Amino acid sequence: MRYKIPISILALVYTNDLDVLLLERADYPGHWQSVTGSQEPGETLAETARRELAEETGIDALRYGDVVDWKLQHDFEIYRRWAYRYPPGTTTNTEYVFALAVPTQLRVTLAPREHLRYVWLPWREAAARCFSWTNRAAIEALPAHAIALPRNTP
Repeated sequence: MRYKIPISILALVYTNDLDVLLLERADYPGHWQSVTGSQEPGETLAETARRELAEETGIDALRYGDVVDWKLQHDFEIYRRWAYRYPPGTTTNTEYVFALAVPTQLRVTLAPREHLRYVWLPWREAAARCFSWTNRAAIEALPAHAIALPRNTP
């Protein structure tokens, strides 16, 4: 088994109206989150964010101007249910926050092994629905970081 690197990204996808895309985990039904994923060897964090967005939602970040690094990170204890994915003795993960502004709510293509459903919610509702404190904190910071895109952006 190839272990995950304990460095990950959280990528918020949001609209001009500050609606946020959330995904329901397939391996933890009823638990909602933004796009997340572990860094692969040799990847920059921005590359990780772009790859995870494409894999989990079918969204090409470059089509919308690219991901933005918020220069925000959180260290958190790895949930016991997922500890086996990391090298033995690894207990914490460092998560880096990125965001992608899209002009309006998009239809997304979910990776069925990873997610069951998706929903767009106003940012406050999205924050309240997230099971992860780091995800909630990132969404709560959205109004301070958000940029608007022209509505005619592809």
